[in-house]
Amino acid sequence: MKWIKFIFPVLILLAAIGISFLIMQSSEKPAQGKRKIQPTAVEVIPLKKQDFQVVLQTQGTVKPRTESSLIPEVSGKIIYTSDHFQEGAFFEKGDELLRIDASNYDIAVTVAKSQLAEAQLALAEEQALAKQALRNWQRLGKTTQPTALVLHKPQLARAKAKVASAKALLKQAQLDLQRTRIKAPYAGRVMEKMADVGQYVSPGTELAKIFAVDFAEIRLPLSNQQLGFIDLPESYREKKQTPTDLPEVILSSNFGNRQYQWPGRIVRTEGTFDTKSRRLFVVAQVDNPYGLKETNKPPLKIGQYVEAKIKGKILENVFIIPRAAVRENSQILLVDKNNQLLPRQIKPVWQDNQVIIIADGAEEGDLLCITPVASAAKGMPVSAIIKNHQHLPSNQEQH
Repeated sequence: MKWIKFIFPVLILLAAIGISFLIMQSSEKPAQGKRKIQPTAVEVIPLKKQDFQVVLQTQGTVKPRTESSLIPEVSGKIIYTSDHFQEGAFFEKGDELLRIDASNYDIAVTVAKSQLAEAQLALAEEQALAKQALRNWQRLGKTTQPTALVLHKPQLARAKAKVASAKALLKQAQLDLQRTRIKAPYAGRVMEKMADVGQYVSPGTELAKIFAVDFAEIRLPLSNQQLGFIDLPESYREKKQTPTDLPEVILSSNFGNRQYQWPGRIVRTEGTFDTKSRRLFVVAQVDNPYGLKETNKPPLKIGQYVEAKIKGKILENVFIIPRAAVRENSQILLVDKNNQLLPRQIKPVWQDNQVIIIADGAEEGDLLCITPVASAAKGMPVSAIIKNHQHLPSNQEQH
């Protein structure tokens, strides 16, 4: 009876397995169907060839074209300073900025005039003696030519030399007197003041640092890539650059929370590359940067940091592609006539922070996908939505 207790559960298990098998065999199999892939919706723009104005972006610091140290040519105590002789003050050419005590130089002029009068008197006396000597020689009935010494020629020459020397000393004394009034060599502005009333100065003493206000200059570095897209005003021994050849530049800087712009031109190119940055510096010039040109527009300041946009060459018949539409490894996605993605490698001609310019790699009228597609593959179906291409940054916006 023990074997019945053992085999009975096994029989029940086998019966259950058999019943389950019969049920599975008799059930209907589900119909097999193909899963329909929904195309991805993407925005596209039609490509069109057009001209593109290259704008080179760089930056620099404002510097004066002419900067000088104001140094006296005579010594003495400063007895007067002008209102123009203050840090930041403007002055015009010829303005008296400060004055040195001229008492000693007035005396020197008086003494020099006296010495000149004495020399001129001595010359007149020698000239009279020379004439008298010639008459005496003729009265004596001499037939031979009198010597130079008899005619007082050496004495006359000495007297003339003393007159010339006295005139030179007087001129020197008058120049020293004039130099006690230190005047502006050009229209400019005081950068730094180093002397004031009561101070004793001598030749070589630095009174102030000044700079001219006719132009402001900004040294702007350009990379080797940027140099290929601009016609620089190079200097040659046989050819001078004309003003019409000078590239335009727009300088901009912030004062508070407002941005201001100043137009200028690239006037020259430096002769050497910077050895550290391997960049070539060009010099932009702004005319009359301190004149009141526009209401509430501040003048440029020396040492001010500015950003620059230089108008470069015009690229003709190129495609302008938004940078966001370019994938890694310089690849773009086109949408073909079957609404399928077509990856395409491109070789940029020019690129900046907003756009990439290509000359080939696409055809006019091709649809460029501007929607990011994570796993884009060739032949991937999409639903193309044509978007107005006016969202592309224009040359005017860049410049």
